[in-house]
Order: sequence, then C-alpha cells, then structure tokens
Amino acid sequence: MNVIGLNGSPRKEGNTSHAIKTVFEELQKEGISTELLQLGSSNIRGCRACFKCFETKDNRCIQQDDLNSFVEKMVAADGIIIGSPTYFANVSTEVKALIDRAGLVSRANSNLFSRKVGAAVVAARRAGAVNVYQNINLFFGISSMIIPGSSYWNIGIGRTPGEILNDEEGMKTFRDLGQNMAWLLKKLQGGS
Repeated sequence: MNVIGLNGSPRKEGNTSHAIKTVFEELQKEGISTELLQLGSSNIRGCRACFKCFETKDNRCIQQDDLNSFVEKMVAADGIIIGSPTYFANVSTEVKALIDRAGLVSRANSNLFSRKVGAAVVAARRAGAVNVYQNINLFFGISSMIIPGSSYWNIGIGRTPGEILNDEEGMKTFRDLGQNMAWLLKKLQGGS
C-alpha cells in the first residue's frame, strides 16, 4: 500500500510539510509506503474549462504543465493526503488548481479516485483553517473517496516554519489521523 502527500505550500519545509510528515510517520509504522510531493512550487495553473479531458479520456489534462504527473501519482496511490496552508481562509492557489483540474480529469475518466482514502491536512497561523479543511474534504467527497476521521479536525497552528510542531493538540490529531488512515487502508485491502 502507498500514500502520497501533496504539499500545497510553497515552503518545502514549512508547517504543512511537518504536518504531512507527522501523518506519514504513523503510516510508515504500519508498513505503508509514503511519498511527499511538492505541489506548492509547481507550475500548475487553473482550469480553463475547455473540457478537452472529456473528449480525449486519456487520464490527462490538455494543459502542458506539472498537473499530469500529480494525477498519475494520485491514480497509482491507495491513499492521498492534500496539505495546504491557510491563505485568506482558503486553500493555496496550487491546491485549488489541483482540485479543479484533477477533479475534472477524474470525472471525465470514470472517477479515477473513487474509493481511494483521502485526508486533508491544514496549517494555519490563527484562523480560517476550517474552510481549508472543508474545501479539501469536499473534493474528496465528490470524487467518491473515503475520508478517515481523527480526534479533531486535521489542523495545526503555527506561523514560522516548524512552529506547528509546538501545537500539541494539532500533532496528536495528525498522529491519530495517520493511525486511522492506516487502519482504514488495511481494512479496505481485506486485512486486520
């Protein structure tokens, strides 16, 4: 089994990355392989609503940027974590582009992400994170994905890189999420 984490922050080692890696630690303890992908510094642009993906039906977006490599990884994964910082109470631009375009490509190709496990991971300086958490989970829901819960919403508080590690409740929430995600993945694979 494998889980990819899409870091939607432009900071490779920022709070969003630390949050995803905390979830990864729990998954790795259960023998699940993980891969962190840096979405936040990619060249992804927004959807142009051309609907070419419905014509080609080749699991790809017609735009020539980094999106298709991420879609390929998402299709191959058993679980997908999308992590985003909170920017004006919403997801980062790159995460929004991923949701819009990967979502459309998935729907054009018989719901590519259906029954995969999806988890949102959010970093915030202070407020607005619930909207980010909600928007990512809405993408998972409309993609027919399965969303594990945790002991609280998957949100950590911190401004400067690494500060999120001081948020004890946030770190516990991410660890609990990793444990629940591992349990769910194993159940879906027919294990115990």
